[in-house]
Amino acid sequence: MKKYIAVFALLIACQAAQAQGIINVEAQPKIDEMLQRYGEINRSRQFIDGWRIQLAATTDRQKVEREKQKFMQMYPDIPVDWTHVAPYYRLRAGAFLNKLEATQMLYRMKKDYSTAYPVKDNKIQPFEVIN
Repeated sequence: MKKYIAVFALLIACQAAQAQGIINVEAQPKIDEMLQRYGEINRSRQFIDGWRIQLAATTDRQKVEREKQKFMQMYPDIPVDWTHVAPYYRLRAGAFLNKLEATQMLYRMKKDYSTAYPVKDNKIQPFEVIN
């Protein structure tokens, strides 16, 4: 019961502060230090986690190269490349921050690539991300 009273009092105080246009947030020094460190770590990363659309997987390198050229003609604004993880060559397109964005693009591509699906990728460079 005390928790509910405390939360209720906090909500009333926040509403009163918003009505006056004043909200002060004071964090403990350790929290500020932690947030600053978190920012430094993220700025130092070369890659970000995200999503791509896997278009094909094959053991034939020539086939994946042909599919890449075909895709580039059909979707010139979407980056596409293949990776090799023995024994497969994987053709993947796009660079999205979340699965929802990848899925939206996937629906546009489904008529041409009916077996395509979204895949998680932790090697996306920030400049690759499609907005």
